[in-house]
Amino acid sequence: MIMIDKMRNLLKRARFVVGVFLLFSNGMYAQAQMNPADYLYSPRQTIRTHIEYLEEDNYHPEIAAITFNPVHHEIKEAQKLAIKLLQIYRRAGISFDYGSIPDKNDFMDSLSKKSSYVISRKYPNIYLEKANGLWYYSEFTAGFINQLHKELYPAGLSRLLEYTPGLSDTSILGISLWKYIGILLLALFSVILFKVANFLILKIIVGFLNRKSHHEIAGKYVAPVSKPASLLLLVPMLIFLVPVLQLPINLNNFVLITLKVLWPVLATIIFYKMVDLLGMFLEKLASKTDTTLDDQLVPLLRKTLKVFVIVIGGLAILSNLDIDIIPLLTGLSIGGLALALAAQDTLKNFFGSIMIFIDRPFQVGDWISSGDIDGTVEEVGFRATRIRTFANSVTYVPNGNLVSTNVDNHGLRKFRRFSTKITITYDTPVEVIDMFVEGLRKIIENHPYTRKDYYHVYLNDMASHSLNIMFYIFFKVPAWPDELRCRHEILIEIIRLAEELGVNFAFPTQTIQMETFPEKESNSPQYIKSTPELRKKLEQYLKKEKAWQ
Repeated sequence: MIMIDKMRNLLKRARFVVGVFLLFSNGMYAQAQMNPADYLYSPRQTIRTHIEYLEEDNYHPEIAAITFNPVHHEIKEAQKLAIKLLQIYRRAGISFDYGSIPDKNDFMDSLSKKSSYVISRKYPNIYLEKANGLWYYSEFTAGFINQLHKELYPAGLSRLLEYTPGLSDTSILGISLWKYIGILLLALFSVILFKVANFLILKIIVGFLNRKSHHEIAGKYVAPVSKPASLLLLVPMLIFLVPVLQLPINLNNFVLITLKVLWPVLATIIFYKMVDLLGMFLEKLASKTDTTLDDQLVPLLRKTLKVFVIVIGGLAILSNLDIDIIPLLTGLSIGGLALALAAQDTLKNFFGSIMIFIDRPFQVGDWISSGDIDGTVEEVGFRATRIRTFANSVTYVPNGNLVSTNVDNHGLRKFRRFSTKITITYDTPVEVIDMFVEGLRKIIENHPYTRKDYYHVYLNDMASHSLNIMFYIFFKVPAWPDELRCRHEILIEIIRLAEELGVNFAFPTQTIQMETFPEKESNSPQYIKSTPELRKKLEQYLKKEKAWQ
């Protein structure tokens, strides 16, 4: 068995030598003498041989063909495989940095522990392997090329590439003349398609919106994105057709990368503008609700969506640049956890703002009190709520504090209470007091903004220097300025009533009383000391009809 294996290896080497000799004898190589070891010694040399000998100014497919093992492939078949593989590189946007490719004959893959080199992580089925001391494209790669070529060049493009010349006598800057013509035709076709798409968007969509009297939507949101939308439709077609031109691989890859980056940029611009359109609709919906928190929520939602669009667009750009975003997202998640631990207060305030929007304990314009804070709500943000105090200063209260403490919302009151004491002098007759109280009640009943079913006006206290009438009413008004105006009107009417009835308002006084005075009776009353006489007067009083009877 050992002898048989040795014989097989000798036959393979002999076949390779005979194949190379036939190529030399037929004049298929540009060089008079050629040593395969000079071209296939390492992965770097093999890839360089394949790419450089298929360039416009150095087109020698017979040399590029030696990168496929001649033991398994005839020269014509190897040439077709080399050309198709280069076309795959161009379509897939695979570029080569020769400095990063191993230049050692004894290179070994660190993962598989085999003498192999994968060309691109995107296509792991395309790889080199070492055979007989030289580096060739693997037999698995050779069998995979035709299938992959048809997948990347569908709809007849694969056949079209068979008729494109590999070498042109006329070339400028290393590019064949027919390719310049192809670039010109593709550019002309792209301009025409762009104009047509832009015209259709403006004519159909914008025209339809104008006919429906949606002039603001048409002019402010749709018309500005007509050109980016037209380019967005054009870019995939260019990505599809540019590789057909078979430009030099570095130039081809640069164009493809530019187009792949341009596509998510255009999509981001369009969706960014559409967020404004969505915000406009949400503002209209919010304006129909009673709460003003919806009006505050719409700008915050618009900003959040814009940030989301930009982040997604950025990730799409990185993905199109063949940058693996999974480690980036993983790093962001770990970093986000560390950031969350370091910013607990910020997260507390953020979730506090969410609870405010859900529970709606107050809305913009409400007068609230919370601890030492007393003022009108001006803005509810994601971190803090801005409150305008009655001293006209602005206080920012963290939302986490607002949801964890008591909040007295004066703005949700159906009625605004007004409670005061009306003090009158002790010398006011009882009949006048009753008439004055009755007049106060009439003032309440006649005022248009007072609550008629619940109020209290009574002689309520006999203070040290006055008789106190409790005046307890409610105003049915929406805001504090209206309450102040109603208070003013009520107090003015009370003063007018007192002047009309001759009621004097009491104020703190001090009276000096002289018990005796020459030629004058004492100010002290003469009390009845007889118990039977006092009881008789009490019984006479109790027999009288009382006001509450």
